[in-house]
Amino acid sequence: MDWRANLVEDEAAVQDILRKSHRVAVLGIRPESHAHKPAHSVPQYLQAHGFEIIPVPTQEGAGDTILGRPTYRKVADVPGEVDIVEVFRRPEDIDAHVEDLLAKHPKVVWFQLGIRNDAAAERLARAGIRVVQDRCMKVEHGRLAHAQADSSHP
Repeated sequence: MDWRANLVEDEAAVQDILRKSHRVAVLGIRPESHAHKPAHSVPQYLQAHGFEIIPVPTQEGAGDTILGRPTYRKVADVPGEVDIVEVFRRPEDIDAHVEDLLAKHPKVVWFQLGIRNDAAAERLARAGIRVVQDRCMKVEHGRLAHAQADSSHP
């Protein structure tokens, strides 16, 4: 299989990922003291909509729990399988996490809106991990929920 097929660009594939995913490790999540930041509000939204959020903060002093869940220092330390690793890191900071992501081998790595790192995406895709870049999981989930609501009303 061509590794480029793991670079997810189309709407249908994004929606399919969201439908089939439950466990989301959030790399770069922010604690409650930063509730106004997307790196806290987006995972909080996802948790409120049925996703299991696993916090993987990258800043010192984030605490032992975020959103009522225990934190982990690295994605590879998260027990069990992970459907999606949602990444809230600057593009230039992602390279430092690629080995950790490869070690965990989640089904999908999702770079949040405004985040693109094509070299990291290629490494992950070549390892068989699907990659979504520059999209907001909250926005995409909202679109999916809206589309499902529209389809249930004739």
